[in-house]
Amino acid sequence: MQPTAVSPTPTGAPRESAGPGNAADASRQDQEAILSARGVTVGFGQTIVLKDLDLDVYAREILGFVGGSGTGKSVLMRTILGLTPRRAGRIEVFGKDLDAVDSEERQSIERRWGVLFQQGALFSSLTVRQNVQVPMREHMNMSQRLMDELALLKIEMVGLPVSAADKFPSELSGGMIKRASLARALALDPDLVFLDEPTSGLDPIGAAAFDDLVRKLRDTLGLTVYMVTHDLDSLHSICDRVAVLGEKKVLRAGTVEELMHFDNAWVQSYFNGERALRRV
Repeated sequence: MQPTAVSPTPTGAPRESAGPGNAADASRQDQEAILSARGVTVGFGQTIVLKDLDLDVYAREILGFVGGSGTGKSVLMRTILGLTPRRAGRIEVFGKDLDAVDSEERQSIERRWGVLFQQGALFSSLTVRQNVQVPMREHMNMSQRLMDELALLKIEMVGLPVSAADKFPSELSGGMIKRASLARALALDPDLVFLDEPTSGLDPIGAAAFDDLVRKLRDTLGLTVYMVTHDLDSLHSICDRVAVLGEKKVLRAGTVEELMHFDNAWVQSYFNGERALRRV
């Protein structure tokens, strides 16, 4: 089901639609960096995972984030979210330095982002409806009736049948779990959505359908999407730009076409290797 409503921005003005390719084609100087990381360093004990990392994510783009296994893709996402501490660097979201805001402003920022964790991370003891309502209970003060109505709206928005609302995660297929998790991520009408390996474990048809859903939600709601993925089809079909993580930093960020000509052994193997050629 494709959503038809246009979600308002915090100021009440309607968001502009961002058609496919708009973010990639526009001059970066004219675009707002909705998320900026500068000099980010993260380590565990004596092991440094990220060092002096810089990254910009622009408003209303779908950014694919790739890298070899163990390079720290999910670590960076968790660091941005505040779940993993960093040793150095600055992270700004919506123009606010996350280290400089007080707890109330931090909560206000967190209400403007949604997260789909790897494997969905649904609460197994809660129904789909109750899972979607978790952010509402945490951040909002609304009646049960209103939460029920909003939860059903989000469930339908991600293409799940209304009958899925009262099912538990154990009763769902892999694709339904991903969609239920996305519905929870959209519960508070966020401006920025983090997706961690959203098509992992899905069959090709299910993965393509999920990609199409993400693109439609971006275009309809004006979302900014930060997507950690290894799925070449996703990168080619819906991502405006792709950032490559390696050597503890972002090696390059650009369109898929630009990265295919980037002189780096891992990047060339990834985008021009045998698996990529089979895809073509």
